[in-house]
Amino acid sequence: MLSSATKKKIDTARDILVGKIPMPTSQVEQITLALIYKFMSDMDKKTKDLGDTSGFFANGYEKYAWDNLMDKALPARDRVLLYRDALEKMALNPHIPQLFRDIFRNASLPFNDPETLKLFLDVIDQFEYDHSEELGNAFEYLLQVMGSQGDAGQFRTPRHIIDFIVEVVDPQKTDTVLDPACGSGGFIMSALKYLQANYKKVNKSNIISQNLFGIDINRSIARIAKMKLLLESNGRTNILCNNSLEDLDSILLSLGQKDGFDLILTNPPFGAKITQSSVLSKFDLGHKWSRHDNGYYKTKTVYSNQNAEILFIERCLQLL
Repeated sequence: MLSSATKKKIDTARDILVGKIPMPTSQVEQITLALIYKFMSDMDKKTKDLGDTSGFFANGYEKYAWDNLMDKALPARDRVLLYRDALEKMALNPHIPQLFRDIFRNASLPFNDPETLKLFLDVIDQFEYDHSEELGNAFEYLLQVMGSQGDAGQFRTPRHIIDFIVEVVDPQKTDTVLDPACGSGGFIMSALKYLQANYKKVNKSNIISQNLFGIDINRSIARIAKMKLLLESNGRTNILCNNSLEDLDSILLSLGQKDGFDLILTNPPFGAKITQSSVLSKFDLGHKWSRHDNGYYKTKTVYSNQNAEILFIERCLQLL
């Protein structure tokens, strides 16, 4: 359960950003990136304490270490430049796991105010990687803050409904499970907890890396899903930022599951319209059909638009 202290810190971070970043989705993205940056630094310190001298910040990346950002002697304007440069360069850092490089891809800082950044980073600095349960709750709260994203057909599925569906479907420890519209990973996290509860000897990291998969078109939300799973695993997660309605073979290849999945757990986007003929042409339900005496025949003509949920149902069948 989200503690009042964690909620207060998240709300404070948002309040600081409101004047510079009016959109809630962009506020959430900046908080997510900053938290991941801080957690990555905490992990780096922990591995060094255990004797690993390589580190995430080496060979030109030393200047991006979190402690350097928080150095009180650093001029305010230089902090803005350093933090912006770090966000933009971190995806190229060869010393961090691929998961982190994926998370920081296309990251940027959308404001220039030194005082705002200092106040914001001071709040983020209060979080620690060791408090993984608190951090998981923080990411869940961030998604609630984001609210509904009607333009993309994305809505948060209530937790009790997710847990009910997972219990009814009853995933087994050998099943591969995919959510092709995973959002922040609600179904995936619920499936993980279900497997842990029903198979006491399962290895949590192995389940995350070998059995649980997710796709989401929104990079900001996919970042949250990746981070939540990272807190539970050894650093490998199977969250893909992509459009699940794009080329089927490339999706399966990207996830390393050419034969498909055993289970689909999802609440697909409702309300969004698909208008691209290149996407519609990949689906039977994207074509118009003509009626003949002995049945229906698919024509070469595709719809000018189609509801996303209709195509998602067909895509789920293709993915199984």
